[in-house]
Order: sequence, then C-alpha cells, then structure tokens
Amino acid sequence: MEKGNKKIIRGWVFYDWANSVYNLVISSAIFPIFFESMTRKAYIVRRAEELGISEDKVVARTEDITSFFFGFEMSSAVLYSYVLSASFLVVSILSPILSGIADYSGMKKFFMQLFCYIGAASCVGLAFFDPGNMELSMTPFFLASIGFWGSLVFYNSFLPEIAERKDHDRISARGFSMGYIGSMVLLIICLVWIQVFHGDPRYAFALVGIWWVGFSQITYRVLPKNVYNKKVDKGIIKKGLLELKMVFKEFKKIKELKRYIASFFFFNTGVQTVMLMATLYASREIFQIPPALKVTMTQAEIDAHDAEAGTGLIVAILLIQILGALGAFLISRLSERIGNLKALTIVVFFWIPLCVFAYFIPVGGHLQFYFLASGVGVVMGGVQSLSRSTYAKLLPDTQDHASYFSFYDVTEKIGIVFGTFFFGFMEYLMDDIRASILSIIFFFVVGLLLIFRVPKTDAVAAQVTS
Repeated sequence: MEKGNKKIIRGWVFYDWANSVYNLVISSAIFPIFFESMTRKAYIVRRAEELGISEDKVVARTEDITSFFFGFEMSSAVLYSYVLSASFLVVSILSPILSGIADYSGMKKFFMQLFCYIGAASCVGLAFFDPGNMELSMTPFFLASIGFWGSLVFYNSFLPEIAERKDHDRISARGFSMGYIGSMVLLIICLVWIQVFHGDPRYAFALVGIWWVGFSQITYRVLPKNVYNKKVDKGIIKKGLLELKMVFKEFKKIKELKRYIASFFFFNTGVQTVMLMATLYASREIFQIPPALKVTMTQAEIDAHDAEAGTGLIVAILLIQILGALGAFLISRLSERIGNLKALTIVVFFWIPLCVFAYFIPVGGHLQFYFLASGVGVVMGGVQSLSRSTYAKLLPDTQDHASYFSFYDVTEKIGIVFGTFFFGFMEYLMDDIRASILSIIFFFVVGLLLIFRVPKTDAVAAQVTS
C-alpha cells in the first residue's frame, strides 16, 4: 500500500475524534461524578432504612460510602478503581496475544472494529446504570474500558503503515488534536443536556456510544483491511503466538526501542497518574470547604458549593481539552525543528514545575488551578502525541506493527496501575494527598534521565534546519 494517501490519513485521524469522547465523558468528566452521586444516594437510602431515620439525617462522608458487589460490601471508590484496574489487566493480557494473531493473519482492522463495537455498546449499556445492582451496572463500565484501550492498540499500529516516518509527528498530533476537539464538542452537548434541560446523565453515556460507533465508520470506510494481503489458515492462535514470540526476540535486540520504552514507562506513568488523579485532587484539596467553615453551613449551602465546584472542575477540563489540541500541534512543530528526543525532554521536564505548583495551590485557589490546568493541557497534548509518533519512528521495517505496539500498550497499562497504586500508597504513608502529587515528580525525573540514554538515530532527528 502506498504511504501518504491523504484520504486514508484523514480517515485514520478521525478515529481519535470518534473514540476520545469515551476518555473525556466516561473516564474524566461526567461518569465519575454520576457514579459518586448515585452510590451516595443509594448508601443514604440504605442507611436510613437500617437506622430507622429520615434520609436527610444520614451523614454520608465520602470515605463512608459503600456498595454491595457479589455479596461483598466495599467502599464505592475502591470498587470503581478495582473494576478499572481489572480492565487494564485484561487488556494487558489480551493485546499482545491478539496483536500476534493480527500480524500473522492480517486481521488488525477486524480486532480494532471488534473492540470499538464492544466499547461503544457498553457505553450505551451504562444508560441502564442501577446502584441497586452493581454487578450488572459495573459490567458495561468494565467492558467499555476494555473496548476503548483494546481498540487503540490496533489503531496506533496503523500509523507506520499509512504514513512516512517524517510525517509521523504531524499526523499523530492531528489525531490527538481531533480527539481533544471532538470530545470537547460532545462534552458541551452533554452538559447542555444535563445543566440546561435537566436531562438524565444516563442519556449522555448512550450518546457517547452512538458518537463513537457512528464517527468510526468514517475511519473504517477508508482504512485498509489487510495491508500485507496475509491469509487466515488453520492454527491461527498458535501461529499468532509464535509471531509474537519472534517479534519480542527482535524487540530485545533493538537498543533504541528498549531504552525508549523504559523511559516511556516512567514519564507516561507520571502523565497518566496526573490525568487520573487530578479531579480527585482538585475536589478534595482545591474546591473543598474548609472544615471550620463547613460546620457553620446548612446542607443547602453545602450542596450549592458542591455544584459550583463541579462546574469549576468542568471548566478546568474544557481548558485542558482546548489547550491539549494546541499543545499537540505546537510540540509536533518543535520536534520537526529540534528532533523528537529533545522535544520530549523539554515537554517531560515541564511536568516537574507543574507538580510543584499543584502542591502549593491553596484551598479555594480556583484561578491558580485554572492556570495549572492550562499548563497541563499544553504539555499533555504534546507528550501524548509525541510519545506515539516517536515510538512509531523507532520501529524497524516490519509487517508486525500490531505486535510492536502491543508492547507499547502493555507498558502504558502497567504504568497506569503502578502509578495509581503509588499515588494511593504515598497518600496512605504521608496522610496527605498533596504529598502524593509531589511524589509523582519521581517518575518524570527518572523518565528524563532515561530519555538521555536513548540513542539519537536519524529516525528521530530534526527535519528542518531553519
């Protein structure tokens, strides 16, 4: 297949527009708030019945809220994190195996579509969320995460097949920019539905699934089905595993890839941990009500403050989306001038002062938090797009792109699990969530040091000299 086909590249880029709505609406903005609200209400109703008192007299602190899951009573927040971590574990196990099969059989597009449809259908399934039946309610949440992250393995692996190395940074940035913009558009639509028309948030989750599967058809119409015209024959699973084993042996021989993936593990763990924990940190430290003031407030005043805090968090998320698109574009241009590794070094370094700044934002420092969100948006968009394109550039001439990208994906998922565990452990150890934010600097420092050890090949060198 001829690389650089504009129609195919436009179609590939559009998948970021299609699927990024899951990451924003379900993972970050609306579903976490909805989940907390629904489990809190269910807990209050249950406790009121147990104690024989009215619901308005039940005190429901965040750490007290529990749910029943397969007969076990556990913290709702812990249940949420367990289900999410389990989905990452499943993807980490499945993606290398299926990638080997995809590379051997040419079924990469098939697996990408399969995960996409599982994820989109599961988002629609979240419209039936019932806190009284958490087993059924958390199943689509679990499957939606698998669908999203599973499809990305195969989606990313198309990049080196449809574009020349010199164009990887620019096209990867276009994809992330489209994702930031598209997800922001749908988030605004969902917020208008919820805030202006007082609609049920469940319909927003269904809309995510419809948006995802609908716009992905633009991608599937033009993306090649079997780039290398491989045939499916008997013993596909065994031969797929052998293909993966062969690729892993090749991977271990490529020094620049090994060193890059090691650095990626650390700095991306920092990035993903910030992304996943930022809302929690902001709600507990920046937008919280000081305890001395809270005891003097009525429940109505507390509810009004919580609503205002929720609006503030949404504003910050929108800022990140807008500036994330800009950051992806600017950093791709920077990498053209100074090379991928130097550009990555600059972007990763800037995460360190951002973590320090976050540590010192006082309670009620809303403006400071918006400034922080702006900085995070720029560097987040830059580091995500550049990480993907740099890895693609470092790949050898091969037909096994899905297998190679499965290593990238597994590294990312292990980093997410490790980073969130580390964040929680540091809070437990120091009894201070601010210390957890500061401790994330460790990942960026180690990632920076390891970037310096990645050999500077022509593939990641500067492309323009003026």
